[in-house]
Amino acid sequence: MEKGHPADIKRQLLEFLLQFITDNRKGRFMEVVQQRTRHLTIVLEDIFQPHNASAVLRSADCFGIQDVHIIENENKFRLNPDIELGSAQWLTIRRYNQLEYNTQVCLAYLKQSGYRIIATTPHEKSATPETLPLQHKTALIFGTELHGLSKQAMEMADGFIRIPMFGFTESLNISVSAGLMLHTLSGRLRTEQGKWQLPEHESLELLLQWAKASLGNAELLEKEFHARRGIRNQH
Repeated sequence: MEKGHPADIKRQLLEFLLQFITDNRKGRFMEVVQQRTRHLTIVLEDIFQPHNASAVLRSADCFGIQDVHIIENENKFRLNPDIELGSAQWLTIRRYNQLEYNTQVCLAYLKQSGYRIIATTPHEKSATPETLPLQHKTALIFGTELHGLSKQAMEMADGFIRIPMFGFTESLNISVSAGLMLHTLSGRLRTEQGKWQLPEHESLELLLQWAKASLGNAELLEKEFHARRGIRNQH
């Protein structure tokens, strides 16, 4: 068993792994992690078109949203590499696909974690991205391209959000809708809320995740690190 506080060991492991990463990438890691948030998160329920799923992940990464929750009741979540452009490796993705109906499991978990569930729908005359309260942690849930959110998701929602539109078509493509909402909400989050960034221990975990994703031999390097620590602890 290794001696030392777990957080200290993780910091030392991060420093060790960063030796094998370019200075430019290390600098980028440090810049991006300061802009990451879990105050706002995304839930995707039964998205079946890979280009939509991929575009939403890309928007999440671009706007600093770290977590994406994937509900797979009827449709398997698939990505298009040409659209997501590697964004998935920088995100924390949780998939819910073990039961016949996974929506309740996902939303119950988020509620227990302190999130308000906000359903995105054009049919509810409720909040807009400019007016949605952001004092509490917020999970935006987007539904399937054809039918929208399930009845269960709508019933479990704590509130609703829509993008005002003025044309004949009543709804936007899901990836466009997600991008517009995240642009406005993430901007408001940074100007209106005091504590939207990740705490130190979560930033450390994320930096470790990114470092390992950047190294093809991360597993071997980690074994080498622990072996070196074991030798030092013996002296």
